[in-house]
Amino acid sequence: MEGEKGPAPGPPSEGLFADGHLVLWTLCSVLLPVFITFWCSLQRSRRQLHRRDIFRKSKHGWQDTDLFSQPTYCCLCAQHILQGAFCDCCGLRVDEGCLKKADKRFQCKEIMLKNDSMALDAMPHHWIRGNVPLCSYCVVCRQQCGSQPKLCDYRCIWCQKTAHDECMKTSLKDGKCDFGEFRNLIIPPSYLTSINQMRKDKKADYEILASKLGKQWTPLIILANSRSGTNMGEGLLGEFRILLNPVQVFDVTKTPPVEALQLCTLLPYYSARVLVCGGDGTVGWVLDAVDEMKIKGQEKYIPQVAVLPLGTGNDLSNTLGWGTGYAGEIPVTQVLRNVMEADGIKLDRWKVQVTNKGYYNLRKPKEFTMNNYFSVGPDALMALNFHAHREKAPSLFSSRILNKAVYLFYGTRDCLVQECKDLNKKVELELDGERVELPNLEGIIVLNIGYWGGGCRLWEGMGDETYPLARHDDGLLEVVGVYGSFHCAQIQVKLANPFRIGQAHTVRLILKCSMMPMQVDGEPWAQGPCTVTITHKTHALMLYFSGEQTDDEVSSTSDQEDIKERK
Repeated sequence: MEGEKGPAPGPPSEGLFADGHLVLWTLCSVLLPVFITFWCSLQRSRRQLHRRDIFRKSKHGWQDTDLFSQPTYCCLCAQHILQGAFCDCCGLRVDEGCLKKADKRFQCKEIMLKNDSMALDAMPHHWIRGNVPLCSYCVVCRQQCGSQPKLCDYRCIWCQKTAHDECMKTSLKDGKCDFGEFRNLIIPPSYLTSINQMRKDKKADYEILASKLGKQWTPLIILANSRSGTNMGEGLLGEFRILLNPVQVFDVTKTPPVEALQLCTLLPYYSARVLVCGGDGTVGWVLDAVDEMKIKGQEKYIPQVAVLPLGTGNDLSNTLGWGTGYAGEIPVTQVLRNVMEADGIKLDRWKVQVTNKGYYNLRKPKEFTMNNYFSVGPDALMALNFHAHREKAPSLFSSRILNKAVYLFYGTRDCLVQECKDLNKKVELELDGERVELPNLEGIIVLNIGYWGGGCRLWEGMGDETYPLARHDDGLLEVVGVYGSFHCAQIQVKLANPFRIGQAHTVRLILKCSMMPMQVDGEPWAQGPCTVTITHKTHALMLYFSGEQTDDEVSSTSDQEDIKERK
């Protein structure tokens, strides 16, 4: 047994060779996916640069999308596609590989014609094939269009009429376009071409030119804030460009309202309308631009303003009948119909002047323009805390529901802390020059409109007491007091009435000591000792939509009628 020996070990080179294979396969398994990922990302970035170059040079309003919201077919190769690019002006939809060819082959909406030989009423149809709306009907045979699972049927990008392939060949190939349902809102390309020629000839009689479009022609200008409403404004811009002339649609984050409203000077006197898509802050921005038109001597071109509410509070739009917030519950076409049906009214605008106290204060008084309300106290404190946190992380405050939840949190906290208590000892209040004795309040709110705090009718309260009528065009302000954040919450759910201080043409508030939170139309700040004077500034021409009334509006109207009967 001792003489027996085991098998002799192999040469050392065989072990090294096996270890080398293992290392090689390990490296391949690690590096190959990394290389493939890097190559794919490089190709993707090249495609993106190529698309951006096409977008930049194109006359189309191309937008990328990772997933179309409905069955879509490429307008060039007719293949079914899930992702690609679409034009938010004419509605073309193409695959990524067909983008360059489609950009050259298909013409987008022309905001102006190349020559002025065409009459205003002789606009030809501009048809594009395929991807018609799902619930559209042929203008010739009245049968449903776009029902077949392929690229078929036609749509005019101006009047939005649709037609079958067969009906197009027999009846509509050379027809004239009347701009469809929204002809009274659209600025025709031929009109702008004629205006351009008249300006070259140093003529400015636009009334004769506009008379050919009819007395009902009230062209609409869209001013949308693409950052409002969880970025809903960006999608609305595209939908309005498809329905109207793209020259009528502006993103106020790129083109300020002062510049956009100069389009009104190319239109007949008192004919233009403006639809502001955004919150109350955006509406105030537009109304400030309208005031600048008055300073420039352009009073005859001042438009009437409607609101599509995309903000958080939307108290002004609620007062004017446009609702508490838009989340796509009605189609854009219905929004345009509501604008056409709206009636013109006036809205008081007020100057808020804040003069700091002190013998050596050489600063000019701060001036604000108020459309909604001014306040000092707990609601201004909530707005100030909300504003400070939103400035730090704006991406976290893109939801209307989340924003209201944050307001609720700060209101609940103030119920416990009571940072604004004993306000009556810190301020003096004068209404039309007469001093008013105040009870133990925490807040004072000066109202111009009916709604406050995201939908609460503050002046009316529970509606069980007689109160003077309040309007937004009577040159009067309503002044109320609140006893704290909990009192504000009770008023909002109609469990309490505010302390009605009175109505006045001029309000003067003197802050004698300490720092207090203040706000004008939701723009808050911390203010030291000062004098706040609120006086009437001007009127704004607004559009009031009376198509729908909320339960609060119905009850408020009935309450006011009861008051009239008692008188």
